Amino acid sequence: MILIGDNLIPHKACFFIDSIMDIEHTEPNSTLIFNYDENLLLYCRKNHISCAVVISSIKEAIYCNALNSKYIICDRKIAKNIQKIAENYMFDSKILAIIESDDEIEKIALSEIDGAIYSYLLNK
Repeated sequence: MILIGDNLIPHKACFFIDSIMDIEHTEPNSTLIFNYDENLLLYCRKNHISCAVVISSIKEAIYCNALNSKYIICDRKIAKNIQKIAENYMFDSKILAIIESDDEIEKIALSEIDGAIYSYLLNK
């Protein structure tokens, strides 16, 4: 299970961005996090930049996987459905549910979701 943002587990640097211009203020080889944006997705794919995209629908998840997002981030309420689709279509992207605390890890694990990301990383 992937846990991003947990105090006990080291993780690669993550930066929340809103635009292509924000990328110049990030560390090399970090993971960019952004809300679903087709222009940012295409830019990251073209430039081989690791990204994690916050989505709100199945359609957005499908596009993120097709455009090589490393992680697809979503609310716990839709994470289980997206995970099922990801397994059926053998997504390369990993599905991450948004959590507030480590008290939610067990629920994510029991739902068989790839992993979790702490909500504090999703704030700019």
